[in-house]
Amino acid sequence: MRVIGLETSCDETGVAVYDSGRGLLAHQLYSQIDLHEDYGGVVPELASRDHVRKTLPLVQQALREAGLSRHDIDGVAYTAGPGLVGALLVGVALGRALAWTLGVPAVAVHHMEGHLLAPMLEEDPPDFPFVALLVSGGHTQLVRVDGIGRYTLLGDTLDDAAGEAFDKTAKLLGLGYPGGPALARLAERGDPKRFHFPRPMINRPGLDFSFSGLKTFALTTLKAQNDDEQVHADIARAFEEAVAETLVIKCRRALGQTGLQRLVVAGGVSANRRLRQGLQAMAGDAGIKTYYPRLEFCTDNGAMIAYAGYQHLRSGQADPLSFGAWPRWPLTQPAPLQADTPSSR
Repeated sequence: MRVIGLETSCDETGVAVYDSGRGLLAHQLYSQIDLHEDYGGVVPELASRDHVRKTLPLVQQALREAGLSRHDIDGVAYTAGPGLVGALLVGVALGRALAWTLGVPAVAVHHMEGHLLAPMLEEDPPDFPFVALLVSGGHTQLVRVDGIGRYTLLGDTLDDAAGEAFDKTAKLLGLGYPGGPALARLAERGDPKRFHFPRPMINRPGLDFSFSGLKTFALTTLKAQNDDEQVHADIARAFEEAVAETLVIKCRRALGQTGLQRLVVAGGVSANRRLRQGLQAMAGDAGIKTYYPRLEFCTDNGAMIAYAGYQHLRSGQADPLSFGAWPRWPLTQPAPLQADTPSSR
C-alpha cells in the first residue's frame, strides 16, 4: 500500500509518500519561517495562504521524488487537527479532493499521533507498549501507548507547553523567531552556576506540567540584572536546564508508575540537546531504552502523517466524503463527527 501524507497544521507544509513494502519513498518540506519572522510569530492568515500556494506543488514534487504517478497512490492521509483551523483546512480539503479524484480511501490523522509514531520510521523502532513524551510548541504530554490508536493520557500541561515557554522566554530576551532554537544556542554561552530556576510541579504528585511560571521567573530575573548579553545567556541557560530537568523527572516518574522500560520522545522540543542528554543519563541509570525520530522528523513533517495514515488505512479505517478540521482534538478521542464541531459546518 502506498499512502501520501499531507501536513499543514501550522507553519510548515509537509508532503511524503510511504510504501508498506519499501518504507518512506519521498519527503518534501517547506518552512514558513522567513514569512513569519518579521512578525515574531505565526500569523494564521498568512500561514493558510502560503499552504494554499505550496501544498499542491509539493504533492507533485513528492510523487516525482518517489518515481510514481498519482494513480499509483492507494490512500491519502491528512492532518485534521489540532492546529490552526485555516491551515488545517487547506490540507484537509486538498487531501479529501485528491482521494475522491483517485477513487482511493482517505483518513484524518491526529497531528500529535503523527509525532508519537515518527520513531517507527527509524531502523530500530520501539515495540509496544511504551511511554511517550510529546513535547512541542503547543503540547507537553506523557502518554502510555499500547498500540496504534490505544493511547492513555498520563500527564498534560496545565498552561504553557514547553515549546511555547521557550518561545515566550526567547522573546523576553530579544531573540528572533523561532525562539526555541535561538534560546538553546544562546544557552550554550551561559554560566550554569549563575542562576537557578525552579523545577515546576516536581514536588506534587501526578504527571502534569506547568511552564508559565518559568517565563515569569525569567522576566523577574532579567529586570533585577544589568541588561547585557551575558546576563541573557545565563538566563537562557538556567531556563533551558529547568525545563529539561523537569521533563526528565516527570518521564522517570511515568516510567516508574507504568513499569515500562521504553520511552519515546517526539515533537519539536525533542531535538533539544540538553533534554536529550538528561534523558540519556536517566535512561542509562534506570535501564530504560529511549527512542527519538531523526532530527528532520522532530518538527512537523508529512512523513509522520503518511505513516500514521497507513496504519489506520491498513486496519480498514476510511473517512466519508464529508470532512472537517478540529483545532482542538484530544489525542485519546477518535475524530469528532462532522456535525459535532462548528469548524466543520
